[in-house]
Amino acid sequence: MPIISPHADNPLIDGRQSDRALMVRRGVQRLFADLRLAMVPELALASGRRADLVALSESGEIWIVEIKSSVEDFRADHKWPDYRQHCDRLFFATHSEVPAELFPVECGLIIADGWSGHMLRDAPEHRLAAATRKAMLLRFARAAANRLLQAELSAC
Repeated sequence: MPIISPHADNPLIDGRQSDRALMVRRGVQRLFADLRLAMVPELALASGRRADLVALSESGEIWIVEIKSSVEDFRADHKWPDYRQHCDRLFFATHSEVPAELFPVECGLIIADGWSGHMLRDAPEHRLAAATRKAMLLRFARAAANRLLQAELSAC
């Protein structure tokens, strides 16, 4: 499932996202669309990390979803705590074949397939500071606007 990137380096061509991870992302995106959340996948953060999915609620709350496609994928990842500094709520998303008890209870948990997702556990809130929120909102808006422009230009 390609995304539009204003840069020549499309983040989905780097080979890091498996078909299974993209399936989980589609399910989460459909769940979040039902919850009326706006989303930007593969958003670069100020820390240099790249969030799998960033969502924005109607009230301005920022959620980050870290997608894990296997037990090994989770165990190899030591960067996920860094995402907390960029969001109000942090979630993991996976599929039904990955044991739910693997994921830390201080994060939300979503189980998804290619058609939808189910929020197994809500994420606790940890409100962002005003300056961090503004920076994230600008990053989100600029990425979304740039991708929309690229989609329009590529359609010509």
